[in-house]
Amino acid sequence: MKVLVFHIGLDRYGLRLGAVARVLPAASLKLLPLAPAYVAGLLDLHGEPVPVIDLSQLAGAPARQLWFDTRIILVDYPAAGGTRALGLLAEQVAGIETVEQNTFADSGVTGAPFLGQVAGGETGMLQLVEPEGLLTPEVRALLFQPQAVPT
Repeated sequence: MKVLVFHIGLDRYGLRLGAVARVLPAASLKLLPLAPAYVAGLLDLHGEPVPVIDLSQLAGAPARQLWFDTRIILVDYPAAGGTRALGLLAEQVAGIETVEQNTFADSGVTGAPFLGQVAGGETGMLQLVEPEGLLTPEVRALLFQPQAVPT
């Protein structure tokens, strides 16, 4: 399986490459008042607002640091009866790695539904991030208002 590898602090995480729609350089974001601290803001993507969450804060690490290789990873997120773009602000995106599916094991982590299986290897331990588990229903409703249908 191919995964896009990034860091939160010193720890390595990965997203299945099939879940990644695009990878963009870090950009300025419009802050969202009253949103949880891990909601970094809105990205203006060709005139469309895309909510962006800070994976570091979501994982309980200190707030994001902007590095040369910090990226916004766009995923198609299931919301409002379809899919919507969601940005994931990830520190130090390292690139794409191939990890054998049979090397993954249950992490035993509870309380963080976005954290998936773990694999060990020559380059260290890597934990999968499961995009579907990133947002609570309340935050999903805040970030993904139903879109008006043109008449």
